[in-house]
Amino acid sequence: MANLREIRDRITSIRSTQQITRAMKMVAAAKLRKAQNRIIATRPYANKLDEVIGRLVKGIEITNKYMTPNQNPDKVLFIVIGSDRGLCGGFNNNLFKVAVTRLHDEFQQYLDNDSLSMICIGRKANNYFKKRNYKVLGDHSGFFDDLSFENTTTIMKEVIAGFESDEYQAVYLVYNEFKSVLSQNRKVEQMLPIPSLDNKEEVEESTSKDKVVDYIFEPNAVNILKHLIPLHLNTQLWKAVLESNASEQGARMAAMDNATENAQELLRELRLKYNQARQASITTEISEIVSGAEALSD
Repeated sequence: MANLREIRDRITSIRSTQQITRAMKMVAAAKLRKAQNRIIATRPYANKLDEVIGRLVKGIEITNKYMTPNQNPDKVLFIVIGSDRGLCGGFNNNLFKVAVTRLHDEFQQYLDNDSLSMICIGRKANNYFKKRNYKVLGDHSGFFDDLSFENTTTIMKEVIAGFESDEYQAVYLVYNEFKSVLSQNRKVEQMLPIPSLDNKEEVEESTSKDKVVDYIFEPNAVNILKHLIPLHLNTQLWKAVLESNASEQGARMAAMDNATENAQELLRELRLKYNQARQASITTEISEIVSGAEALSD
Protein backbone atom coordinates (compact mmCIF):
# COMPACT_ATOMS: atom_id res chain seq x y z
CA MET A 1 0.00 0.00 0.00
CA ALA A 2 2.93 2.33 0.66
CA ASN A 3 3.98 1.88 -2.96
CA LEU A 4 0.50 2.87 -4.14
CA ARG A 5 0.56 5.95 -1.93
CA GLU A 6 3.92 7.05 -3.34
CA ILE A 7 2.68 6.67 -6.91
CA ARG A 8 -0.48 8.65 -6.11
CA ASP A 9 1.61 11.44 -4.60
CA ARG A 10 3.82 11.56 -7.69
CA ILE A 11 0.79 11.71 -9.99
CA THR A 12 -0.64 14.62 -7.98
CA SER A 13 2.70 16.44 -8.06
CA ILE A 14 3.13 16.00 -11.82
CA ARG A 15 -0.43 17.22 -12.47
CA SER A 16 0.31 20.38 -10.51
CA THR A 17 3.55 20.91 -12.44
CA GLN A 18 1.72 20.33 -15.71
CA GLN A 19 -0.78 23.07 -14.85
CA ILE A 20 2.11 25.47 -14.22
CA THR A 21 3.90 24.64 -17.49
CA ARG A 22 0.66 24.97 -19.45
CA ALA A 23 -0.02 28.38 -17.90
CA MET A 24 3.57 29.52 -18.58
CA LYS A 25 3.20 28.46 -22.21
CA MET A 26 0.05 30.57 -22.58
CA VAL A 27 1.73 33.59 -20.97
CA ALA A 28 4.78 33.21 -23.22
CA ALA A 29 2.52 32.98 -26.29
CA ALA A 30 0.79 36.24 -25.35
CA LYS A 31 4.12 37.99 -24.75
CA LEU A 32 5.47 36.59 -28.01
CA ARG A 33 2.66 38.16 -30.02
CA LYS A 34 3.38 41.53 -28.45
CA ALA A 35 7.13 41.15 -29.04
CA GLN A 36 6.57 40.18 -32.69
CA ASN A 37 4.43 43.26 -33.27
CA ARG A 38 7.20 45.48 -31.88
CA ILE A 39 9.80 43.84 -34.13
CA ILE A 40 7.58 44.21 -37.20
CA ALA A 41 7.21 47.91 -36.39
CA THR A 42 10.96 48.40 -35.79
CA ARG A 43 12.61 46.44 -38.61
CA PRO A 44 11.48 48.68 -41.54
CA TYR A 45 12.60 51.80 -39.67
CA ALA A 46 16.03 50.32 -38.84
CA ASN A 47 16.52 49.09 -42.41
CA LYS A 48 15.52 52.43 -43.91
CA LEU A 49 17.92 54.22 -41.54
CA ASP A 50 20.73 51.94 -42.74
CA GLU A 51 19.77 52.75 -46.31
CA VAL A 52 19.87 56.50 -45.71
CA ILE A 53 23.29 56.33 -44.05
CA GLY A 54 24.59 54.10 -46.82
CA ARG A 55 23.39 56.65 -49.38
CA LEU A 56 24.95 59.52 -47.44
CA VAL A 57 28.42 57.99 -47.20
CA LYS A 58 28.41 57.01 -50.86
CA GLY A 59 30.74 59.21 -52.85
CA ILE A 60 32.03 61.34 -49.96
CA GLU A 61 35.27 61.12 -48.04
CA ILE A 62 34.62 59.68 -44.57
CA THR A 63 36.50 61.39 -41.75
CA ASN A 64 33.97 60.43 -39.08
CA LYS A 65 35.48 58.35 -36.27
CA TYR A 66 32.38 56.14 -36.12
CA MET A 67 32.77 55.13 -39.77
CA THR A 68 36.56 54.77 -39.95
CA PRO A 69 37.67 51.11 -39.84
CA ASN A 70 40.16 50.11 -37.14
CA GLN A 71 42.00 46.92 -38.03
CA ASN A 72 43.99 46.68 -34.78
CA PRO A 73 41.99 48.11 -31.87
CA ASP A 74 43.70 48.30 -28.48
CA LYS A 75 40.55 47.68 -26.43
CA VAL A 76 37.33 45.85 -27.29
CA LEU A 77 33.82 45.87 -25.82
CA PHE A 78 31.27 43.06 -26.16
CA ILE A 79 27.55 43.68 -25.52
CA VAL A 80 25.82 40.37 -24.74
CA ILE A 81 22.01 40.26 -24.57
CA GLY A 82 20.63 37.37 -22.52
CA SER A 83 17.46 37.12 -20.43
CA ASP A 84 16.37 37.85 -16.88
CA ARG A 85 14.55 34.56 -16.34
CA GLY A 86 15.20 30.92 -17.11
CA LEU A 87 12.89 28.07 -18.15
CA CYS A 88 13.49 28.88 -21.82
CA GLY A 89 15.44 25.82 -22.95
CA GLY A 90 18.88 26.42 -24.39
CA PHE A 91 18.17 30.07 -25.23
CA ASN A 92 20.90 31.48 -22.95
CA ASN A 93 23.44 28.65 -22.88
CA ASN A 94 23.59 28.31 -26.67
CA LEU A 95 24.20 32.04 -27.06
CA PHE A 96 26.84 32.14 -24.32
CA LYS A 97 28.69 29.21 -25.91
CA VAL A 98 28.83 31.08 -29.22
CA ALA A 99 30.08 34.21 -27.45
CA VAL A 100 32.76 32.36 -25.46
CA THR A 101 33.93 30.46 -28.55
CA ARG A 102 34.24 33.72 -30.51
CA LEU A 103 36.09 35.40 -27.62
CA HIS A 104 38.69 32.67 -27.26
CA ASP A 105 39.11 32.08 -30.99
CA GLU A 106 39.54 35.68 -32.14
CA PHE A 107 40.05 37.85 -29.03
CA GLN A 108 42.23 35.71 -26.78
CA GLN A 109 45.02 38.32 -26.77
CA TYR A 110 42.59 40.94 -25.42
CA LEU A 111 41.52 38.56 -22.65
CA ASP A 112 45.16 37.92 -21.75
CA ASN A 113 45.90 41.67 -21.65
CA ASP A 114 42.73 42.47 -19.70
CA SER A 115 41.71 44.83 -22.51
CA LEU A 116 38.34 43.22 -23.27
CA SER A 117 35.26 44.48 -21.44
CA MET A 118 31.67 43.31 -21.50
CA ILE A 119 28.24 44.82 -20.96
CA CYS A 120 25.75 42.05 -20.14
CA ILE A 121 22.05 42.82 -20.53
CA GLY A 122 19.85 40.47 -18.51
CA ARG A 123 20.38 38.67 -15.21
CA LYS A 124 21.42 35.37 -16.80
CA ALA A 125 24.15 37.00 -18.89
CA ASN A 126 25.44 38.98 -15.90
CA ASN A 127 25.64 35.92 -13.68
CA TYR A 128 27.21 33.71 -16.34
CA PHE A 129 30.11 35.97 -17.26
CA LYS A 130 30.75 37.38 -13.79
CA LYS A 131 31.10 33.88 -12.35
CA ARG A 132 33.71 33.13 -15.01
CA ASN A 133 35.72 36.24 -14.11
CA TYR A 134 35.14 38.21 -17.30
CA LYS A 135 35.43 41.99 -17.01
CA VAL A 136 31.75 42.95 -16.83
CA LEU A 137 30.91 46.65 -16.67
CA GLY A 138 27.88 47.62 -14.59
CA ASP A 139 24.91 45.45 -13.75
CA HIS A 140 21.91 45.39 -16.08
CA SER A 141 19.95 42.65 -14.34
CA GLY A 142 16.18 43.14 -14.52
CA PHE A 143 16.48 45.05 -17.80
CA PHE A 144 13.55 43.20 -19.39
CA ASP A 145 11.26 43.91 -16.43
CA ASP A 146 10.98 47.46 -17.78
CA LEU A 147 11.81 47.11 -21.45
CA SER A 148 11.84 50.55 -23.07
CA PHE A 149 13.71 52.50 -25.71
CA GLU A 150 14.84 55.02 -23.06
CA ASN A 151 16.63 52.35 -21.03
CA THR A 152 18.32 51.10 -24.19
CA THR A 153 19.55 54.59 -25.12
CA THR A 154 20.99 54.98 -21.61
CA ILE A 155 23.23 51.96 -22.21
CA MET A 156 24.12 53.16 -25.70
CA LYS A 157 25.12 56.60 -24.40
CA GLU A 158 27.65 54.93 -22.11
CA VAL A 159 28.99 52.91 -25.04
CA ILE A 160 29.27 55.99 -27.28
CA ALA A 161 31.00 57.98 -24.53
CA GLY A 162 33.50 55.16 -24.00
CA PHE A 163 34.14 54.90 -27.74
CA GLU A 164 34.72 58.64 -28.06
CA SER A 165 37.14 58.67 -25.10
CA ASP A 166 39.03 55.63 -26.51
CA GLU A 167 38.13 53.36 -23.59
CA TYR A 168 37.56 50.85 -26.38
CA GLN A 169 38.08 51.14 -30.12
CA ALA A 170 35.74 48.34 -31.24
CA VAL A 171 32.27 47.27 -30.07
CA TYR A 172 30.57 43.96 -30.87
CA LEU A 173 26.96 42.93 -30.26
CA VAL A 174 25.94 39.35 -29.36
CA TYR A 175 22.25 38.40 -29.35
CA ASN A 176 19.59 35.94 -30.52
CA GLU A 177 17.85 37.00 -33.70
CA PHE A 178 14.23 35.88 -33.88
CA LYS A 179 13.63 33.50 -36.78
CA SER A 180 10.62 31.48 -35.64
CA VAL A 181 9.07 30.12 -32.47
CA LEU A 182 11.27 27.03 -32.66
CA SER A 183 14.55 28.54 -33.82
CA GLN A 184 16.80 31.55 -33.30
CA ASN A 185 19.91 32.78 -35.07
CA ARG A 186 22.81 33.50 -32.74
CA LYS A 187 24.43 36.65 -34.08
CA VAL A 188 27.79 38.31 -33.39
CA GLU A 189 27.88 41.69 -35.15
CA GLN A 190 30.25 44.62 -35.13
CA MET A 191 28.60 47.85 -34.00
CA LEU A 192 31.55 50.24 -33.87
CA PRO A 193 33.23 51.32 -36.00
CA ILE A 194 30.09 51.06 -38.11
CA PRO A 195 30.74 48.51 -40.88
CA SER A 196 30.04 49.37 -44.49
CA LEU A 197 26.32 49.43 -45.18
CA ASP A 198 26.72 49.10 -48.96
CA ASN A 199 26.79 45.29 -48.71
CA LYS A 200 23.36 44.98 -47.13
CA GLU A 201 20.69 43.51 -49.37
CA GLU A 202 18.18 46.21 -48.51
CA VAL A 203 20.58 48.97 -49.49
CA GLU A 204 21.65 47.23 -52.68
CA GLU A 205 18.08 46.63 -53.76
CA SER A 206 16.99 50.20 -53.15
CA THR A 207 20.12 51.96 -54.42
CA SER A 208 20.28 49.86 -57.60
CA LYS A 209 17.14 51.64 -58.81
CA ASP A 210 18.43 55.08 -57.85
CA LYS A 211 22.01 55.04 -59.16
CA VAL A 212 21.30 57.89 -61.55
CA VAL A 213 19.63 60.07 -58.90
CA ASP A 214 21.77 62.93 -57.58
CA TYR A 215 20.54 63.81 -54.09
CA ILE A 216 20.96 67.31 -52.67
CA PHE A 217 21.42 67.41 -48.89
CA GLU A 218 20.68 70.43 -46.71
CA PRO A 219 22.82 71.03 -44.74
CA ASN A 220 25.67 68.89 -46.09
CA ALA A 221 25.96 65.10 -45.84
CA VAL A 222 28.65 65.23 -43.14
CA ASN A 223 26.50 67.26 -40.72
CA ILE A 224 23.47 65.06 -41.36
CA LEU A 225 25.61 62.01 -40.70
CA LYS A 226 26.65 63.36 -37.29
CA HIS A 227 23.01 63.50 -36.24
CA LEU A 228 22.02 60.17 -37.77
CA ILE A 229 24.84 58.02 -36.34
CA PRO A 230 23.71 58.17 -32.66
CA LEU A 231 20.15 57.46 -33.82
CA HIS A 232 21.41 54.54 -35.90
CA LEU A 233 23.33 53.05 -32.95
CA ASN A 234 20.39 53.44 -30.56
CA THR A 235 18.10 51.81 -33.11
CA GLN A 236 20.49 48.92 -33.70
CA LEU A 237 20.70 48.12 -29.98
CA TRP A 238 16.93 48.54 -29.55
CA LYS A 239 16.28 46.21 -32.49
CA ALA A 240 18.69 43.60 -31.03
CA VAL A 241 16.96 43.82 -27.64
CA LEU A 242 13.54 43.32 -29.26
CA GLU A 243 14.85 40.40 -31.32
CA SER A 244 16.26 38.80 -28.18
CA ASN A 245 13.04 39.37 -26.24
CA ALA A 246 10.93 37.72 -28.95
CA SER A 247 13.41 34.84 -29.20
CA GLU A 248 13.24 34.34 -25.44
CA GLN A 249 9.44 34.16 -25.42
CA GLY A 250 9.45 31.77 -28.37
CA ALA A 251 12.06 29.55 -26.70
CA ARG A 252 10.09 29.58 -23.42
CA MET A 253 6.86 28.74 -25.23
CA ALA A 254 8.50 25.77 -26.96
CA ALA A 255 10.20 24.61 -23.74
CA MET A 256 6.97 24.77 -21.73
CA ASP A 257 5.09 22.94 -24.49
CA ASN A 258 7.69 20.15 -24.39
CA ALA A 259 7.53 20.05 -20.60
CA THR A 260 3.73 19.73 -20.70
CA GLU A 261 3.92 16.86 -23.20
CA ASN A 262 6.64 15.13 -21.16
CA ALA A 263 4.52 15.44 -18.04
CA GLN A 264 1.58 13.87 -19.89
CA GLU A 265 3.76 10.95 -20.98
CA LEU A 266 5.05 10.51 -17.44
CA LEU A 267 1.47 10.49 -16.14
CA ARG A 268 0.60 7.66 -18.52
CA GLU A 269 3.53 5.59 -17.25
CA LEU A 270 2.66 6.27 -13.61
CA ARG A 271 -1.01 5.37 -14.14
CA LEU A 272 0.08 2.09 -15.71
CA LYS A 273 2.39 1.39 -12.77
CA TYR A 274 -0.37 2.35 -10.35
CA ASN A 275 -2.85 -0.04 -11.98
CA GLN A 276 -0.29 -2.83 -12.03
CA ALA A 277 0.59 -2.28 -8.36
CA ARG A 278 -3.10 -2.10 -7.43
CA GLN A 279 -3.85 -5.31 -9.36
CA ALA A 280 -0.93 -7.07 -7.66
CA SER A 281 -2.16 -5.87 -4.26
CA ILE A 282 -5.70 -7.13 -4.92
CA THR A 283 -4.35 -10.48 -6.15
CA THR A 284 -2.26 -10.83 -2.99
CA GLU A 285 -5.27 -10.06 -0.74
CA ILE A 286 -7.46 -12.60 -2.58
CA SER A 287 -4.73 -15.22 -2.24
CA GLU A 288 -4.49 -14.57 1.50
CA ILE A 289 -8.26 -14.83 1.90
CA VAL A 290 -8.41 -18.11 -0.05
CA SER A 291 -5.50 -19.55 1.96
CA GLY A 292 -7.17 -18.54 5.24
CA ALA A 293 -10.49 -20.09 4.19
CA GLU A 294 -8.81 -23.36 3.24
CA ALA A 295 -6.96 -23.45 6.56
CA LEU A 296 -10.22 -23.03 8.49
CA SER A 297 -11.96 -25.74 6.50
CA ASP A 298 -9.13 -28.18 7.23
